[in-house]
Amino acid sequence: MTRAAKPAAGRGAPPAAIRRDPAVPEDVWRSLVDLVMDSRDDVRRAIRLATGLPAGRVRALRHLLDGPLTLRELAAAIDSDAPATTVTVNDLEQRGLVVREPHPANRRAKLVSLTAAGRAIALRARRIVNRAPPVLATIPPADLAALARIIAAVADARATRSASPALDSVGSPA
Repeated sequence: MTRAAKPAAGRGAPPAAIRRDPAVPEDVWRSLVDLVMDSRDDVRRAIRLATGLPAGRVRALRHLLDGPLTLRELAAAIDSDAPATTVTVNDLEQRGLVVREPHPANRRAKLVSLTAAGRAIALRARRIVNRAPPVLATIPPADLAALARIIAAVADARATRSASPALDSVGSPA
């Protein structure tokens, strides 16, 4: 007798947490994280195929789209330490995607900015990142609107809680 296979968690399977109890915040959060992480892998793969660069390098380029940053600012933006950011910038510079120039107000600092080729790759990656997963097209517009309102409410609540020094990063009393 053959047993029916259980659907694997993640790809293609409905999130188990939502099936259990959609009213429990931890279950909803776990399901949301699973969905985002599964999509993240697909996005990283698409970025690599479209640009030929690792996602981390492209992430640095994307942070430079709004203008030049110092190495320190770029490190903070990509949540990296200074030595790793220097390695990233060295690689991107060798590929002709960024340039380093003296900072106009601080002679000890260098500004990192995109070249035309770097900007083109960053914009291509932004389009990939901003592309909604095809499954969202199957969701009724009213449900998408409800989801957008919920996401906005969660973001607002998170911003309010982040402003309170008495709470830690997950909103629990410190």
